[in-house]
Amino acid sequence: MKCFAIAAPGLEPLLEQELTDLSIKCHAVPGGVEWTGSESSVAIANLWSRLATRVVVRIGEFRARTFFELERHAKKVEWDKYIGPGAPVQFRVTARKSKLYHTGAIAERLEQAIGRKLKRDIVVAGTEDDDEGGAEGQLFIVRVERDEMVISADTSGALLHRRGYRQAVAKAPLRETLAAAMLHGAPWNTRAPLVDPMCGSGTIAIEAAMIARKIPPGLDRKFAFLDWPGADVARWNALVEHARGQILGKSPATIAASDRDAGAIEAAKSNAQRAGVLGDIEFAVQAISAASPVGKGPGLLITNPPYGERVGESKAIRNLYAQLGNVAREKFDGWTLAMLSPGKALEGELKIPLEERFKTSNGGIPVRLVTGAIGAR
Repeated sequence: MKCFAIAAPGLEPLLEQELTDLSIKCHAVPGGVEWTGSESSVAIANLWSRLATRVVVRIGEFRARTFFELERHAKKVEWDKYIGPGAPVQFRVTARKSKLYHTGAIAERLEQAIGRKLKRDIVVAGTEDDDEGGAEGQLFIVRVERDEMVISADTSGALLHRRGYRQAVAKAPLRETLAAAMLHGAPWNTRAPLVDPMCGSGTIAIEAAMIARKIPPGLDRKFAFLDWPGADVARWNALVEHARGQILGKSPATIAASDRDAGAIEAAKSNAQRAGVLGDIEFAVQAISAASPVGKGPGLLITNPPYGERVGESKAIRNLYAQLGNVAREKFDGWTLAMLSPGKALEGELKIPLEERFKTSNGGIPVRLVTGAIGAR
């Protein structure tokens, strides 16, 4: 199968490295990572990828400038491989610079093609919500670009950042996939101590604990490809059981997370408990000024500070960054600092030399992961 793992913009090289480490031979392209593989590779990517947004397989690629051409090609697609008996379908269609631009009409023709192939009436579920990601039935993603149509079958179901543990959120929550990308991009040695002094709902610390203990992010999830006719459910169950056997009983790294907001820490503890890592993280309600190193040897001071657009105003934000820099230099000498930054002006307040690891966006705000050696001159 032609497989594609979708990534947030800027995270493609990290995702390529992650899947390569999972023995999937792939290469990064704009928007994600592609490879040719079996159902087994799809299962592994869904179970283990911490960075992918979703995994899809390409089931049809053709040129169509008229609805006649679309219908002719659509009837050749092997729809019956991806739709279980009685399962509804869902379409997400985008069209750019193409003769066929009416996305609703494109979806309608595809629905008719599926009905003819499966010899039954097709139930079309509501519009798939990209943030919630809870597709009903089988989702097909259709992209038309300059009259070239690519049809993909979603293998994931709900978006992969929805690990299931984060029900309580603080202000300006960080997506699980982006938190994991920060840890990969830093990069973090899973035996080195880690401190997040502005942890919010705890996502960075929780992702770190799951990585350290080798807990797959997809361990307790149900994926769309498991409902496909002919899906090898026995192989999936064996893969999951093997993964369970690899999980460490305790994090080898000391992980500490704190926030001045007591409500945020309560949310973080609840989330950590659902993720099964509450015992691996030292939580505390405290200001940044009280943050201090944990564990043995130098580690990673990592955080996603407020940017100013959502929380507080500019002078207070500048002071916050300056304080983070002061605490880092005074207490964390020899450690590495990693943070998501909205701009160089605020980075300058830290007075720590920084280098960019990747650019992406968080909640629609352009950000970059920057890292620096604390105490370096």
